[in-house]
Amino acid sequence: MTDALGPEAYAGRTAVDQQGNKIGSVGQVYLNDQTGQPDWITVNTGMFGLRESFAPLAGSSVSGDELVLPFDKTVVKDAPDIADADHLDADEQQNLYSYYSQYVSGLGAGTSGYAAGNGTTNTDTTTTGTDTTYAGTGNTRGTEGYDTSGPTTDDAMTRSEEKLRVGTEQVEAGRARLRKYVVTEQQTVQVPVTREEVRVEREAITDANRGDALSGADISEEEHEVVLHEERPVVQTEAVPVERVRLGTETVTEDQTVTGQVRKEEIEVDDPTGTSGRGRDVR
Repeated sequence: MTDALGPEAYAGRTAVDQQGNKIGSVGQVYLNDQTGQPDWITVNTGMFGLRESFAPLAGSSVSGDELVLPFDKTVVKDAPDIADADHLDADEQQNLYSYYSQYVSGLGAGTSGYAAGNGTTNTDTTTTGTDTTYAGTGNTRGTEGYDTSGPTTDDAMTRSEEKLRVGTEQVEAGRARLRKYVVTEQQTVQVPVTREEVRVEREAITDANRGDALSGADISEEEHEVVLHEERPVVQTEAVPVERVRLGTETVTEDQTVTGQVRKEEIEVDDPTGTSGRGRDVR
């Protein structure tokens, strides 16, 4: 098996295969009843890491924050289930060794650990205690749940979601211009005009005008003329200011519908026992 290390060296680490692919997080560490050394671990696999699968430490190695197992995720996930996970008896351990011995040929130098474990009698292993806290891991055994997918936080999972934050920004929507140009149109105006017309006036001979009447020849030819006048319309134009025009702005407010995509996290339970739906949510 691997070099002798305490349980705190394994608990909480990320278990990976020899290619570096993540298998799961190490949950419980089981100690050999005779030697007191770690022999078995459980790896949290499955959706959200809710399934605990047993894996032997034989052939494993520690690399940084990772525990390198000589198996891939499928092998660990398909390991036999153990009814009582608090203690491995000899039959359960033998059943697990029989399963993992199928993959001994791929273990290389780690195969000797399997031979020793396989031929040892009274090799029952047990956990160090259901309430033991492993130093540096943050996992307290006996709690209702703990983080299996990364750094340990607490016994709850935080669900987050995105919300739309809608604001406004001022942008140029266009430009309005004032442009002046000349058009010609016809106008009709009524203009009063005057003219002189000829009117014949006759007066009788009286003592007042008798002298004027006899001042000329008795019988003669004469001609009198009168100049007649009239008014004609004269059309002229003159530019006069009519009004002042300028551009101004005013602010109007209207409602617009904004659509955007947001992400949110959903939490589901992967419970092989089928009992998770019997309870109720506590909020």
